[in-house]
Amino acid sequence: MDFSDLLQSLGATLYSAGAFVVALSVIVAVHEFGHYIVGRWSGIHAEVFSLGFGPRLFSRTDRRGTRWQVAAVPFGGYVKFLGDANAASAGADEATMRTLSPEERRHTMHGAPLWARAATVVAGPVFNFILSILIFGAMLYVSGIATPEPQIARILPLPQAEAGIGAGLAPGDRILAVEGVSTPDYEALAKATDALPSTDAVGYRILRDGAEMTVTGPHPMPALVLGVLPKSAAIDAGLTVGDVIVAADGEPIRRFADLQAAVKDSAGQPVRLRVWREGAYFEAILAARPRPVSAADGGLETGYQIGISGGYMFEPATRAPSPLEAAKTGVRASWGIVATTFDALGAMVSGAISTCNLNGPIGIAQASGAAASQGLADFVWLVAALSTAIGLLNLFPIPVLDGGHLVFHAWEWATGRPPPDRVMNVAMAAGLALVLALMVFGLSNDLFCR
Repeated sequence: MDFSDLLQSLGATLYSAGAFVVALSVIVAVHEFGHYIVGRWSGIHAEVFSLGFGPRLFSRTDRRGTRWQVAAVPFGGYVKFLGDANAASAGADEATMRTLSPEERRHTMHGAPLWARAATVVAGPVFNFILSILIFGAMLYVSGIATPEPQIARILPLPQAEAGIGAGLAPGDRILAVEGVSTPDYEALAKATDALPSTDAVGYRILRDGAEMTVTGPHPMPALVLGVLPKSAAIDAGLTVGDVIVAADGEPIRRFADLQAAVKDSAGQPVRLRVWREGAYFEAILAARPRPVSAADGGLETGYQIGISGGYMFEPATRAPSPLEAAKTGVRASWGIVATTFDALGAMVSGAISTCNLNGPIGIAQASGAAASQGLADFVWLVAALSTAIGLLNLFPIPVLDGGHLVFHAWEWATGRPPPDRVMNVAMAAGLALVLALMVFGLSNDLFCR
């Protein structure tokens, strides 16, 4: 590796680290603000709101007596409530608690009513879910919802257009049929597209300026790259959004299904792709990697993917969604991440997919950098996805996590008294050991899995 390669590698590492810190800081700030604000509403006083750990870089104290600070180690944060022995609110500072009056004890995490403590704990993950829903909904609101009938807003650049193949379509056209198959909506268009043979030019019946006509256009779904996954063979090979795959190992690729078949047949062996980008051609050699794919029974199994997503050769015409539609889409997107997470965990436990799919901090940092390099929209989407994942993780019933605290509160609700200190201490130690073990496992995946 020469000096220029070393600088490039260092720059990429710093970029990924910076993107990761920004994403994590946003997510942690929202999570901890959930604890803080619901605690305040519940009458529990926060002494410190810290973004980061370690030495304090700068801070200010508000009129309520809460110190807001940024600390030197930017990987996390915490809210320390009155009477807490530590930042995790794992136990009471007995020396401080003895100096407080009964009225003052009510404003501590350990002297407040059970409902106030439980609400304060659960608020962190809930605010993570709210952040995800707001981001997903806002992104839909900005981009719009595709009109029910297939209509072209813009035709994406393709090598077929340069060669004069199938150039009959134009922005504003409504697609009525593809090769004689009616396409009243996108579901029908997808079925018609799946039935098409591998060809460059396709016959379309369209509605243009109030008149129906038949024209020739490109295949509805060419091997066009519309998304590149982080930590994939495609991103390592330098593929980017807008690239078009025209051949694999010398065989023509005319549709996305052709590319999928070529990748599947390669079974992880290197494939030589010929790629068109903005009028120029180049070659990329990459090997598909084992990744979770949908199984016939609806679960997950291991398949081979290069890490790109495709779509239609045009941008659909859109309409502005209502705020309610945007919110519903945000909820569905967040719930989809939750459901996929549980499916993936179940598949890893059963052995259907590799445990290498569990990423650690390095993998998440790489994903953050890759998303940021593809544009602001991809990075913001990743922040929303990570926010849901972190909110879900914190609800797991593991001591030291919010879910563990909720288990302790449930015990107190059921028995009328909190768990004994000895039990709490052992449980917290076991929970911390489990979390650290998971972090080490994820880190080993980052270092040794492809």
